Amino acid sequence: QARLAESGGGLVQPGGSLRLSCDASAFRLYDYGIAWFRQAPGKEREGISCIGVDDSITYYADSVKGRFTISRDSAKTTVFLQMNSLKFDDTAVYYCAAGPTICDYDGRTDMIDDFSVWGQGTQVIVSS
Repeated sequence: QARLAESGGGLVQPGGSLRLSCDASAFRLYDYGIAWFRQAPGKEREGISCIGVDDSITYYADSVKGRFTISRDSAKTTVFLQMNSLKFDDTAVYYCAAGPTICDYDGRTDMIDDFSVWGQGTQVIVSS
């Protein structure tokens, strides 16, 4: 069964950094666009970043643009989300998901509809 697994979450102070990882089992990660979503308590799941099969095509939500960076490792078996300058509002469960090969989500609000394989999430808490 195709699965994704996130890791790297934890507790960090405001202004700090974390790097999340997304790995796949039972399918080839490099055949898919991979996105990161997050869900804060009481809020809907929000798409925050995406990387296409062509690694030059990426998407960032305004809430993380300039602070977060999505990338793949050279073997394209892992997708990372480098999170810098973390804020209290970044506290959430972070999920990775596999979907379309191209990430074209600027101005769209239906990103979540395109992703069908999900991980179980990793908790990020930004607290002083």
